[in-house]
Amino acid sequence: MTQTIQGMLVQTVWTDAPEQLRSWLSLKDAASSMQALQAKDGSVPESADHHAATAHVKAIIEAIHELAPAFPHDSEYLSALIVDFGRWKDAGLGTPDFLDSLLKFQPQVDRVDGRRHLVVFPMYTQNGSSNRLVEAVLLEVVWPDFIAELEAGDYSNKLFVPIRFLDFTEGYNTNSAVLFPETVAVRETPQFTWGAIFADREAARFRRVVRAAADTTKLDLPDEALELLADQTLAQETFVMWDLIHDRTHMRGDLPFDPFMIKQRMPYFLYSLEELRCDLTAFRESVRIAKDENASDDARRHARLVQYAVIFDRIFRFAITGSRVRNYDGLGGQLLFAWLHQNHVLHWTDTKLTIDWAEIPGVVIALGERIEQLYWRSIDRPKTAHWLAAYQLVSETVTPNPASVWAKGPESLPLDGPPRGLTDAVLDDEFPLSMFFEALNRKLKPVIESTAGITGDAA
Repeated sequence: MTQTIQGMLVQTVWTDAPEQLRSWLSLKDAASSMQALQAKDGSVPESADHHAATAHVKAIIEAIHELAPAFPHDSEYLSALIVDFGRWKDAGLGTPDFLDSLLKFQPQVDRVDGRRHLVVFPMYTQNGSSNRLVEAVLLEVVWPDFIAELEAGDYSNKLFVPIRFLDFTEGYNTNSAVLFPETVAVRETPQFTWGAIFADREAARFRRVVRAAADTTKLDLPDEALELLADQTLAQETFVMWDLIHDRTHMRGDLPFDPFMIKQRMPYFLYSLEELRCDLTAFRESVRIAKDENASDDARRHARLVQYAVIFDRIFRFAITGSRVRNYDGLGGQLLFAWLHQNHVLHWTDTKLTIDWAEIPGVVIALGERIEQLYWRSIDRPKTAHWLAAYQLVSETVTPNPASVWAKGPESLPLDGPPRGLTDAVLDDEFPLSMFFEALNRKLKPVIESTAGITGDAA
C-alpha cells in the first residue's frame, strides 16, 4: 500500500478529529525529514544539519503534545517520550537513548480490541531498515473475544500484542511486520516485556501470494480456505491465533538450548527447525481446538483456518521469499513441502497440485514430533552432536547442495576446532530450491515483491 492510500485510511479513521489528523501528519513529516539527517546509530553527525534537525525534533514534540489527549492510556509513556526527545535535542543529537520512554510503553497490559497507540522511537525495523532512525507508527490492537478466551485458558501469553497498521513512516513501508522493544535505541538493554506483530500485514501478503500460488499450481481449494483468502478480517484474526500459539511455544517444551539463541552463532538450519517447530505446534493445537466441544464456535472455526494458513504460508510464501543467503524461514517451507510430498499427501502430477486434506493433519503432526524428539534427545547431547543430528533430520528430506561439506558427513567437518568452524562450513544456500520451487519462484517473484509495505486495505 502506498503512503498516499495510508493517509486516506488515517483520514477515514480520524474524520471526527481533524486536528488529530493534522498533528499526526505533521509528526510523520518531521520524523521522515529527520531520517535524512541521521546516521546508522541514530545520531545526527553533521553539525551543519543540527539547525534543521532541532526544528524537526521540536515539531515532533509539539505534535506529540497535541496528540496525547487521544491516547490517555499512554499518558505516562508519551510524557516520557517528550522528555527523551527534548533531552536528545539539548544534548546535541548524538546517539539517541530512549530507554526511559520505552520502559513506560507497556501495550501488553491493556489488550483491548481497537485500542490505538502512537509509537515514535529511533529504531530499526526488522526486514526493513537496519538503521536506528526516527520512525512513527499509528497502530491498533487486534484482540477479538475468541483470542481473549484462548489466552485466558491454555494459551496464556502475557507478552503478545497483535496489532494492525493505521499509518507509518518509511521504515515500515517494507516487509517488516513486527514491533519489538529491542529495536529501539537505548543506553542499556532492558528486560523485554512485550512483542507486537502486525497481523494485518501478515494476512494481506498471505492472501495475495496464496491466491497467485493456487492459480499457478491449479490447486483446488476447500471452501473454508477460499473464505480465508476472500476475507481480510477473517485472515487477520486467523493469523493472530497462529501467532499467539507460535510465540508462546518458543519457551515451552523439552528445549536443549535457549530457543531464541540470543547472541549465539549457529548454523541457520537450527533456526529453521525452531521456527518450524513453533508453527507445527500451532498446527497441532489448532487440530485439537477444532475438535474441542468446549471451545467457542469462533475458536473452532479459526482453528480450522490456522491449519490452512500454516501449510499455505509455509509451502508457498516462506519457501521462496527473500534471498538464498541463510534463509531459515525459506528452508522451513521447503522442509514442510518435501515432507508432505514424500509422505504422499501432496502431489504434483500433470502440472497440477493436489492435497489429500483428510490425511494432512497426521502427517504434519508427525513432522512436529520428529523435531520434538530431536530436541528431547539433544538435552543429553553435546552441542556439536545436536547440530549434526539436526542436519541429518533436515537432509533426510531436503537435498543438500552438492558442494556441501556438511553433506559429506562428520569425517569431513572440522570437529576438533571451535563450533564457529562448523558454522562457517555451512553454505549460504546449503539447501537450494528444488526444481518445483525454482519454477514456482519465477512465476510468483513479482507477486511476492509487490507485498512490500502492504496492509489489509490493499490485499
